[in-house]
Amino acid sequence: MSEPAQGGRAFVFGDDIDTDLLAPGAYMKSSPDELASHCLEALDPDFARTVRPGDVVVGGRNFGLGSSREQAAVSLVRLGVSAVLAASFARIFWRNAMNLGLPALTLEPADLARIGQGDRLAVAAEAGEVRNLTRGEVYATAPVPPHLMAMIRDGGLIPHLKRRFASAAKEPRAPASGVAA
Repeated sequence: MSEPAQGGRAFVFGDDIDTDLLAPGAYMKSSPDELASHCLEALDPDFARTVRPGDVVVGGRNFGLGSSREQAAVSLVRLGVSAVLAASFARIFWRNAMNLGLPALTLEPADLARIGQGDRLAVAAEAGEVRNLTRGEVYATAPVPPHLMAMIRDGGLIPHLKRRFASAAKEPRAPASGVAA
């Protein structure tokens, strides 16, 4: 993931952001783009219209709780969110986000509290740091391991596996030992 030179804007929400806030059930039969247009509207009616590629969603504790709906992370990806920062994540949301190429990083609650709505954030997931360009501060997070960063850079698990399988198919194979050709 390349970090934005100017940083993305922070959209700050609180604790317990559930999957129904991210992907409202009333729109689950809609297209992914239509569903995304309703993301977080119960908390911020303008969110889907004002979020831009590279922006960052900041939550609190228990981000993504609720159902296992992958559409919660899909909606954020469709809107161009570059990362989600929170004190903790529901495990299935974290897994869905990472599998879709959306870094989901934990920060200490005290650091999250220092991030204001609209602050410019540069997320360096592999280095394990979030720079608040507005405030001139740096917050530590666990670095994303290289194998997961490769998956994120490829756009998620499915594109990553396709790339790896295509690469493996191009490699010459040595004949099995002990078998006559």
